[in-house]
Amino acid sequence: MVQLGLTTSMLGLAVGQIFFGPLSDKYGRRKPLIISMALFLISTLACIFSPNIKTFVLLRFIQGCAAAGGVVIARSIATDKFKGANLAKALAIVGAINGIAPVAAPVAGGAVLNHIGWKGIFILLFILGIFITSAAVKFKESLSEMRKSKEKLPQVVKLYGNVIKNKKFVMYTLQLAFALAILFAYISSSPFIIQNHYGFGPFGFSMFFGANAVSIGLGAALSARFKDQNKCIKISVSGMIITSLALFIILINSASVLIFEAFLLALCFMLGLTFTAATTLAMDSARNNAGTASAVLGASGFLFGSIVSPIVGLGDIMFSTGLTFTVLALLSAATAFAAGEKEY
Repeated sequence: MVQLGLTTSMLGLAVGQIFFGPLSDKYGRRKPLIISMALFLISTLACIFSPNIKTFVLLRFIQGCAAAGGVVIARSIATDKFKGANLAKALAIVGAINGIAPVAAPVAGGAVLNHIGWKGIFILLFILGIFITSAAVKFKESLSEMRKSKEKLPQVVKLYGNVIKNKKFVMYTLQLAFALAILFAYISSSPFIIQNHYGFGPFGFSMFFGANAVSIGLGAALSARFKDQNKCIKISVSGMIITSLALFIILINSASVLIFEAFLLALCFMLGLTFTAATTLAMDSARNNAGTASAVLGASGFLFGSIVSPIVGLGDIMFSTGLTFTVLALLSAATAFAAGEKEY
């Protein structure tokens, strides 16, 4: 039941983006952002005082939905403010955070859990929420009145039709979703591989986890330096295929942990490259409905991640993880090259 709290939170992060994205296209970015963060504060506080585990699980879903507002609107704001190379630089920051946070947060949480308990974790989340909400209140609207959707609220769903008809956007979204699925597969399998197979303790595992998070951040930062983001994507997906195949061979042959970590660092770097490049190209191709596009982009990643995460646990985890990495890298590459074809 406690693990289900994580599942419902991730589901909320996907569902919430679908909800807040179109709302931000209709009403602007500021109001939905403030509402989402206020809901985050309320649900986080409620989690602390949950009377039972079932209520806690439900509140975690609401908390995830609320947090999704910040995730989806951040990409939309960047798209409102910037174009081309400047958009890539802005989304490099967003991409670095999105890539590092899922890897670094469990390490940080685990480090303080024994000292402050699980309720202490939620108190920290509440404090963090206060800072973010304060920033949201001071935020100046980035979406002009002319660019706000004129659809009535029940018809806002039509915005999804506009976005999904954009083939270039769909291909870049799929490319990013497959790459994010690799990240989630890594997050799901790494505790078992590093600790159970290679025999490292929690501290050693944290060091590996932290190094890989830095590698993702470096890749995201470097991607912004590419003048042509399509070139960045082609390099990254080619690197993802090579490193994934190498990791497949390493895992099934139980090679040394140093070799495994070296190629894992390389894979994480390639993921960082593609996170920023794919997000930039996808958002740039659908900037007229940036909020809705951001919702589809974000929800797809969490959806693919939730599907893939249990798969790596099937059978021999060394074999299933390596195979999952390789298949996802090939699919990510296929959609990336399809997105770059001229007919799109």
